[in-house]
Amino acid sequence: MKPTQAHTDIDAIRVRLNEKNGPEFWRSLDQLADTDEFQTFIEKEFPQHIEELKANPVSRRSFMKLMGASMALAGATACTKQPDEKILPYVQRPEDMVPGIPLFYASAYLQGGVANGILVESHMGRPTKIEGNPEHPGSLGSTDTFTQASMLTMYDPDRSQSINNRGRISTYDAFLNELNLALSHQAEKSGAGLRILTETVTSPTLGNQLQQVLAKYPQAQWHQYDPISRDNVREGARQAFGEMVTTQYHVKEADVILSLDSDFLTNGPGAVRYARDFASRRDAAENIDQMNRLYVVESSPTLTGAQADHLLSRQAGQIETIARLIGAGLGISVAVPNVIEESVTRWVSAVVADLREKGSTSLVVAGDQQPASVHVLAHAINDVLGNTGKTVSYTASIEVQPTNQTESLKSLVQDMTDGKVDLLVVLNSNPVYSAPVDLNISDAMDNVALRVHSGLYHDETAELSHWHIPQAHSLESWGDARAYDGTLSVVQPLIAPLYRGKSEIDFVSALAGNPNKKGYDLIREHWESLGLNGSQSFDAFWQTTVHNGLIAGSALPEKTVQIQDVAASVGSPSSAGDGMEIIFAADPTIWDGRFANNGWLQELPKPLTKLTWDNAAVMGPGTAQQLDVENTDVVELTYLGRSVTAPVWILPGHPGNSVTVHLGYGRTRAGQLGTAIGFNAYSLRPSDSLWFGSGLQVRKTGDEFPIYSTQDHHDMGLEGMGSLSRDRNLIRVADVEEYNGDSNLIQEMWEEPDPKRDMYPPDHDYDGPNAWGMVIDLSKCNGCNTCTIACQSENNISVVGKEEVGNGREMHWIRIDRYYRGDLDSPETFHQPVPCMQCENAPCELVCPVGATVHSKEGLNDMVYNRCVGTRYCSNNCPYKVRRFNFYHYADFETPSLQLGRNPNVTTRSRGVMEKCTYCTQRISAARITSKKENRNIEDGEIQTACQQACPSQAITFGNIKDSNSQVSKLKATGLNYGLLTDLNTKPRTTYLGRIRNPNPALEG
Repeated sequence: MKPTQAHTDIDAIRVRLNEKNGPEFWRSLDQLADTDEFQTFIEKEFPQHIEELKANPVSRRSFMKLMGASMALAGATACTKQPDEKILPYVQRPEDMVPGIPLFYASAYLQGGVANGILVESHMGRPTKIEGNPEHPGSLGSTDTFTQASMLTMYDPDRSQSINNRGRISTYDAFLNELNLALSHQAEKSGAGLRILTETVTSPTLGNQLQQVLAKYPQAQWHQYDPISRDNVREGARQAFGEMVTTQYHVKEADVILSLDSDFLTNGPGAVRYARDFASRRDAAENIDQMNRLYVVESSPTLTGAQADHLLSRQAGQIETIARLIGAGLGISVAVPNVIEESVTRWVSAVVADLREKGSTSLVVAGDQQPASVHVLAHAINDVLGNTGKTVSYTASIEVQPTNQTESLKSLVQDMTDGKVDLLVVLNSNPVYSAPVDLNISDAMDNVALRVHSGLYHDETAELSHWHIPQAHSLESWGDARAYDGTLSVVQPLIAPLYRGKSEIDFVSALAGNPNKKGYDLIREHWESLGLNGSQSFDAFWQTTVHNGLIAGSALPEKTVQIQDVAASVGSPSSAGDGMEIIFAADPTIWDGRFANNGWLQELPKPLTKLTWDNAAVMGPGTAQQLDVENTDVVELTYLGRSVTAPVWILPGHPGNSVTVHLGYGRTRAGQLGTAIGFNAYSLRPSDSLWFGSGLQVRKTGDEFPIYSTQDHHDMGLEGMGSLSRDRNLIRVADVEEYNGDSNLIQEMWEEPDPKRDMYPPDHDYDGPNAWGMVIDLSKCNGCNTCTIACQSENNISVVGKEEVGNGREMHWIRIDRYYRGDLDSPETFHQPVPCMQCENAPCELVCPVGATVHSKEGLNDMVYNRCVGTRYCSNNCPYKVRRFNFYHYADFETPSLQLGRNPNVTTRSRGVMEKCTYCTQRISAARITSKKENRNIEDGEIQTACQQACPSQAITFGNIKDSNSQVSKLKATGLNYGLLTDLNTKPRTTYLGRIRNPNPALEG
């Protein structure tokens, strides 16, 4: 049918509006369709269509409903193009843009302002997967859970999609008009009423822009605040050396490491690199003689503590005492308390002797949450041991303006309260939710005449702001930042902003009076002004830098520091507080709350508790017995006169008389998934005890609240699930001396099956050159869960929600089982990744009535989705419980933005089929096609599974077991190799290397 003139006009208007606005615009404007504002909008924006629209019999409201129904899809698809700086028309298809063949672009992901190098996979202009950049010193090709999950955040349909002015949709031009008016008033008084609040900034370009704004408005102030603050780290360096320097740890060079309440393997700047370096010294298969030793004293169980050869759990307020004892034992003049537990004295004596023996090949690391005095002591111990310049070094701060952020925020709130602030600009921060509760920042903001907020979400701070500007995701914008060692890294966009957001650089450029200047040009100009290109042309330098994602050799040089008077810096020992201790900790999966609407992270089991979709009052068995509470009992937590209610979760190894609460939950504006989940621990957190404090009161309420841990959901039917004390076939553990005495010790821990008693058919014949297998090194695996999220991103695995997790129906293709050995008040903790074992004798294959699970010619246990009818016989017959059945339509086929982020090489499953690990068969197929085209065999290491590629500690090895020279074959030939439940004669292709510990004989027993 030929379209009418009216419909043609409407289509023209749809295109025009689509270029300016997203779905949220239409939902809001629909409510205004019969108002004068709508008529004014049409007359202003589309004067050429007024007569046609008036003549059209379709009413304005009908028109808006028609538009609203179609704009979600139209808006999303219109944005699936690469940024304008590099875009090419499709009159002739770009030579390197081939359907089905991805392109990779170097960029960087920022956490706490610090850059980690990444490579982003892009299919036809749609980024779909993030990997680590092998050339970047912060990642070395690996990632962490937050980096992997940031892809889902970019496609989140709940992201802010429109400019909001006092509760109503507006335009960027209108915002600039009001901003410029306010700035003109500030210019008259040198910016005395202007305040800018950001999180930690390491970006040279953004820092330079902010300095330009401050130069233009000399009395304006720039404040920084990050709720997961590193103030103690900065202050500790200042007290120790007289300046705020950045500390870098050379973990790979350390024979003995002491952690003073630091989770350095999974948290903080450099954690991905540190995990790799630490694991390189835990390689029992090839370098057992080079194995390091790790001592950890911690206040709340961490993954670093789970890796320890010796672990001492104490209250957070007691860590300083132990640091003082170790310092005094090494000859540092420092006051120590008089009364010390005998067990602590023995532990400290052994640690001191070991540190002294190793000398300059030792390392001491202090946790961010410990007070500055503990950091001073750690610096002093490293200094006296001769570690400076060997296992630890110092550089100028990687931050543009290092400062005490808590004091900075206090100053800002005080100025707002006193009416000194006329214009407040908040960039990518949510202080209304995350600021210390005693500052009452919400009340202080009422005194500010104009409040402007820019962020990914219309969050709690945006709600109290006059203007909210959507922020561009890091995959949508240009930027730069420094890595943990100072290496300059490029943030490169992969797609034009889905919702026309502005990056921080774009926004600050508007503050500086250059609203039309693009981030791309700003970064180029700033870098060119720094003379970073050396002797080569800047264009050549720029192209190389963007291609690599970093400037090679740009790490900050080592800085000579001089330790100050330690005794004067740390003073006298602080007296222990009365009552129970409360510990505030960043949540392992949603961090400070910024990932609250990320379904992948909400459903990711937290590494130790295995909880999903909730936080809890975490306590040890002794404390729970003292309070007469059990898991899911609700207690009232009262601290300094403020109270919240929280469900209880009992965690073995947690110190007694102490409760840990995780930040980031209890959001009131965090999208559909993140709002009204859990309790808000920030409502108890004061500015003078951001991390811990004594005086917590806990009262049992008598209520219960359901929270779900996944540890026992896929129970393999063994007695003693969750404990190693009864069954050593799950995780086999030995000490270095034991293994050196008997290299077959790991394999002898369990009786292997009798080959004569075999109910399976004869072995499969493999005519081709390849048969795939995997080895997971349990000495290296720290249980960080990065593999789980990488697998979810690669294979389009669905989120099921809290209720379905409670039914044991989470869909993860690889789980991390957690086990304990010993006394539950102070146990050893072990982790074991469990994917599909790809069994040679696969029990699932025997029972499938429709042949949906079959054995491939390369040894993979394949799933044919088109055949599966959902009998679930295979799952019932799988001893490893690694198969997942999608009972409902878990996959979202309706939201356009979510469809854009899926891997086009992997089927997105509807309900009614069985899913499981495939060894990333799509990657195997791609490598097979490439090798055939080049007339060669697939090389060892050419294929990396998603879990293997992402793993920070390189615990996973995949390859061809028919190739005796492949790395996987060599590992399977060692005495450490063993299979899980091999007494069932399933002959799993995925095997494990036993966990090898390196304990100090003086502390054993």
